[in-house]
Amino acid sequence: MSTDITPMETDPAAEPDGGLGALTTSRGNLPLETVDVRAAITGLSASVDVTQGFRNPFDVSLEATYIFPLPDRAAVTAMRMEAAGHVVEGLLKERAQARADYDQAIAQGQQVAIAEEDRPDVFTMRVGNIAPGEQVTVRLTLAQPLPYQDGEAMFRFPLVVAPRYIPGRPLDGMAAGSGVATDTDAVPDASRISPPVLLPGFPNPVRLTLSADINPAGLPLAGIRCSLHATAEEAAADGRTIVRLRAAERLDRDFILRLAVARHDQIASSLVLTTDPGEGPAQGTFSLTLVPPDGPGRPRPRDVVLVLDRSGSMHGWKIVAARRAVARIVDTLTDADRFAVLCFDNSVERVPDASPGLAWATDRNRFRAIEQLARTEAQGGTEMLKPLVYARRLLTDAAAPEITGGQVTAARDRVLVLVTDGQVGNEDQILNTVGRSMGRVRIHVIGIDQAVNAGFLGRLADAGRGRCELVESEDQLDQAAASIHRRIGAPLVTALALAGNGLQIEAGTVAPSRLPDLFPGVPVTMSGRWRGQPGGTITVRGATADAAAFEAVVAAITGGTPASTANWARAHLRDLEDRYASLPGHDTGELARLERQITDVSLRYGVLCRFTAFIAVDSRVITDGGVPHRVTQPVELPAGWDLAGRDPAFAVPRGGPGPAGRRAPR
Repeated sequence: MSTDITPMETDPAAEPDGGLGALTTSRGNLPLETVDVRAAITGLSASVDVTQGFRNPFDVSLEATYIFPLPDRAAVTAMRMEAAGHVVEGLLKERAQARADYDQAIAQGQQVAIAEEDRPDVFTMRVGNIAPGEQVTVRLTLAQPLPYQDGEAMFRFPLVVAPRYIPGRPLDGMAAGSGVATDTDAVPDASRISPPVLLPGFPNPVRLTLSADINPAGLPLAGIRCSLHATAEEAAADGRTIVRLRAAERLDRDFILRLAVARHDQIASSLVLTTDPGEGPAQGTFSLTLVPPDGPGRPRPRDVVLVLDRSGSMHGWKIVAARRAVARIVDTLTDADRFAVLCFDNSVERVPDASPGLAWATDRNRFRAIEQLARTEAQGGTEMLKPLVYARRLLTDAAAPEITGGQVTAARDRVLVLVTDGQVGNEDQILNTVGRSMGRVRIHVIGIDQAVNAGFLGRLADAGRGRCELVESEDQLDQAAASIHRRIGAPLVTALALAGNGLQIEAGTVAPSRLPDLFPGVPVTMSGRWRGQPGGTITVRGATADAAAFEAVVAAITGGTPASTANWARAHLRDLEDRYASLPGHDTGELARLERQITDVSLRYGVLCRFTAFIAVDSRVITDGGVPHRVTQPVELPAGWDLAGRDPAFAVPRGGPGPAGRRAPR
């Protein structure tokens, strides 16, 4: 028996009269025919198979390029290519070697596929030498953790790479990829993250199927909500539920399942050990989870700067939701707090506009700020770096001790809240300039979009020891704003440190490398590598909000799975890649050393990263080795988007996509 899942409210997008497509043939006009996503969710982790089906509609051999998203915390652990009954398992190699092998296979007329990471959540698939009329499928296997907080676990699977604002000066020379954007000094790989976009009204070009097999694994599920139209059916007496997406859904937004847990206090702190297979000294991966008690933290005076993205990509329901989110947070401030609101596009505007520094959060100032926010509209480009630097300066200048009546005032919490869709291409530049130099400023992020740039926003919040809340509809807004409000005060525990007892924690392997603070009701998971004998404990030490010592001793149990090791490897690689992105370009020695370390971790644990690639080469010779016809797959314009007020620096083509794109240099 199937039942409809409780839907999350969404805003219907206007359907224009029509749009432009690609080169038309009698058999169709786009190489990507199908995308099939099959997830198996067990407790708070998921394994996912993603299968992309390509078909050559032309009369000559084809090379198809598809720029697509994956969850930013997912570990890509395997690839398989299948055509005409031939199955080829992909191999993970250094990226340069994989590209050379790809070029050689193309020249020899062999069928070949390569998968590369361009951002933590943006990937490129190229499938070469597809014979006329032939179908090829490529399957990727992923493992990913499910974030959990406030009594709800979330499975998010993105389905489209949204257009991103590309700042900077154009670079000379050949483009890095086959996308529509020009590479710049701020985003040197812009052409690799900017697929051509189908204009609204184009007939549904790709058949999407998606299912999620949910095994609570002891978690008492109280309900399921879905961002798209789906049905759910009880699979068996074991409590599993299978969610299936209804037909005719398009690849134009994120697929999100929110799993409500009835009594989240039953999720105990745990330490699970996974032992590496094989002989030799015992070693493996640990996963440590702490669940702080729910409830409000101890309030302290706060300095809060809210940064509101009012650029063109925020047009429509998103700017309305963003204004509401900022206004709600402003309204919750007290007379003991100070604040400022920065609204930005190509320029930055202060709210309240008459305050030279942070304004006291009096009734009058809060009212003035909310009144000015109501007039904010979306337009222009997403020049995000300048307002973040400005916010940091405001909070840093306000951090000097104040003296009242001869007494030094109590310490104040310094908080930056960014409200945006995150659609920028210069993520590394922003993280390098801002994310790693905030000092004691905490960064929280509210991401608003149905196809949000979650990878970048999560990285920014992690760098600022804060939280990232995603809002895919106005229905989700109040919950996200309330969650951020609860956490812009002092956390329960800071300055965490881990110490092994009976097992040795390998130095430099704990992920995240900057251990998070503990906020009420927000479980945190830390993982790393261990040596010794399976067993023992890990002691977690820190400091509470009132400067008292905090200590928790968690006993280890065995029983982890290979997915646990893959999830740790992915988290560790994210840390290393962020460190690589933050290094200055002239530090060539350290860059080379870190690139080698990232590559070694990727190859050792079989998890894709920015310096490796999966490649599958069929032994069959399909063509005579000539240059194949090249097509870059156009993608949907994200749901709720339009081109009104869009700055030209957004990677949106002005016409319909052509039949071919520029080929990335090898």
